[in-house]
Amino acid sequence: MKSWINFHNITYLFFFLILVVTFSCKKDNSITPNETGIMSDIDGNVYKTVKIGNQWWMAENLKVKRYRNGDTIQFVGLNGYNLDSSKWNNINSGAYCIIDNLDSTSKNFNGKEFGFLYNGFTIIDSRIIAPAGWHIPTDAEWKTLEMFLGMSDIEANKTNWRGKTEGNKLKLQSGWSDLPENNSNYLESEQYYIYGSNESGFSALGGGCCMYNGTWSDPQTFASGFWWTSSFIDNNIIYRYLDYHKPYVFRYYALKTYGFNIRCVKD
Repeated sequence: MKSWINFHNITYLFFFLILVVTFSCKKDNSITPNETGIMSDIDGNVYKTVKIGNQWWMAENLKVKRYRNGDTIQFVGLNGYNLDSSKWNNINSGAYCIIDNLDSTSKNFNGKEFGFLYNGFTIIDSRIIAPAGWHIPTDAEWKTLEMFLGMSDIEANKTNWRGKTEGNKLKLQSGWSDLPENNSNYLESEQYYIYGSNESGFSALGGGCCMYNGTWSDPQTFASGFWWTSSFIDNNIIYRYLDYHKPYVFRYYALKTYGFNIRCVKD
């Protein structure tokens, strides 16, 4: 009887063993999940945190009602759907407001989705709004974050839109843009929704902003997000802005009468 073992069979067996060894020993190149944690503020709110590079960031927007020393931050409520702009415009100290806060059925009631919008005066208040062990990031700390995500040093130091896909890496993978099709500022021909990859774990979501005159931004929630830094240019505060249809990160400066979100970074 002819043996089943011949040259061809041995050759096939040899290559099969090579493939098994190669794939079984192949290095795992999957992305290591970001290290995460939690922290809390003086009001007992608990926030998710994430380590990005060598920095620990809040992975949610701040929604604290008191400074670190226990003093209350002034709250400006709504007049119907809109903010009480006459009150907001006459404040020259720390204050906050809450967009989409009509009643308990509202998507951002008590800041549950977007957190609070704080004016710039809270940034400079000596009573400190950031929870103990944390602080409002400087412009340089934001640049460190952006450059870790791939932005060049030259780009990071520019103003306006910068980078390539760093904004995408900061944004949640869903939940951006509920704009009506007839929105005058974002024509249908321009709309190309760029949802985030959230590779960083920063989990940014568009919570809109309060304008210097006490009106809501246009577009509002799910389409734009603004975050304060603690750094100044002249008498204005530097901020960051993410947009629902841009993968970049916007850097500019604003009056202290604007209302933006806050993310803190660990000391």
